[in-house]
Amino acid sequence: MELFQKAITVRLLSHHEKYLIAEDDEESVCLHHNGSSKNAHWTIEFVEGDENFLRFKSCYGKYLTASNLPFLPGVTGRKVLQTLPARKDSSIEWEPVRDGFQVRLLTRYGNFLRPNGGLPPWRNSVTHDQPHRPGTHEKILWDVEVVERTRSKGSSSHRRAATLSDFLDWETSSPSSVFSSPDLTNKESFPLV
Repeated sequence: MELFQKAITVRLLSHHEKYLIAEDDEESVCLHHNGSSKNAHWTIEFVEGDENFLRFKSCYGKYLTASNLPFLPGVTGRKVLQTLPARKDSSIEWEPVRDGFQVRLLTRYGNFLRPNGGLPPWRNSVTHDQPHRPGTHEKILWDVEVVERTRSKGSSSHRRAATLSDFLDWETSSPSSVFSSPDLTNKESFPLV
């Protein structure tokens, strides 16, 4: 959760090296290589009264939602959509569970946000379910890249990509105390907080 505490907007990168994208139909989500698109940016919203859960809001103002709709008939995976529910309920709440430098995103009902690969219709799809087969636990890990950070006292917010490792407490010395931003044209460097 420490990474999300310092973030306003993030990108989620799957083990396929593809980003979680809010599609232009304002309902679907998918995976795509283009992380620079506004559709790859998810605004963080914390769940009031429960510091372990958060919400992800797309560029269309809709929430990343674990629906009850089956992805395909006869399979366990359920559709992940972007919705704007009349009442904010548990279907739009996700618990980040850290695993090294990555996170798994867990629903309140024990399902994980899962990027899918393979042949269509699975390719680039996103579902939520529980991994059952051996070797699938690693496939539900996400890299979190901070696009926009919250302001700390005496500093302004910066738009830059950062990963979970930027925010972890290192038991040994940090490999770098300065992060160079690829998003800035003048290549300014900002000290890590």
